[in-house]
Amino acid sequence: MIKFKYVVATVGGLLAVAHVGLLGYVFHRPRTPMVPTINIPHGDYSSYSIRAGKDGYEIEYKANDPAILESERTLDLLKDKKGLFGGGIEDRLEYRRDQYTMDGTRNIGGASTQDVEGKYSAKDVECLVADAGARSQGAMAGSAIVAGTLTPALSNIPYIGWLAGGWALLLGQKGGSAIGSQVGSVFNDC
Repeated sequence: MIKFKYVVATVGGLLAVAHVGLLGYVFHRPRTPMVPTINIPHGDYSSYSIRAGKDGYEIEYKANDPAILESERTLDLLKDKKGLFGGGIEDRLEYRRDQYTMDGTRNIGGASTQDVEGKYSAKDVECLVADAGARSQGAMAGSAIVAGTLTPALSNIPYIGWLAGGWALLLGQKGGSAIGSQVGSVFNDC
């Protein structure tokens, strides 16, 4: 039989060698710098640059790059025109440099002449205010007409009269609002 102390010595020796090997790996493993994971948002017009060194890192991010697009056009024209009634010379040199914003609007040095999404003209705002007022007045008139004529007759229906009267009021309010909007757009020239 194998003696017990030889088995214990063999297992202990294997554990000691494994422990020393593990400590050697931990103390002498190659050190790699810890680099953070940065999720930078990106799109069609975004750009970024990252500079890293011993002391840290620096990120430069532009969310709308290029913000202004440029276009240049030149035309050199030198013609010697000879027509039916004599000759003439046309000497033309044109140079045009335009700047455009991202949405395609040409920059003319002041306010944009094209409608930009989300912006309303004074006439649009006036029409919106007039439409809101006309809808409100039409809804009040529609509910008043239904409440005076149709609701008393519907409320006498057994079991569901209260529900039918409420539905009639809501439908009258909705119909009056739509009619008020149409009448308001005619009177306010919208």
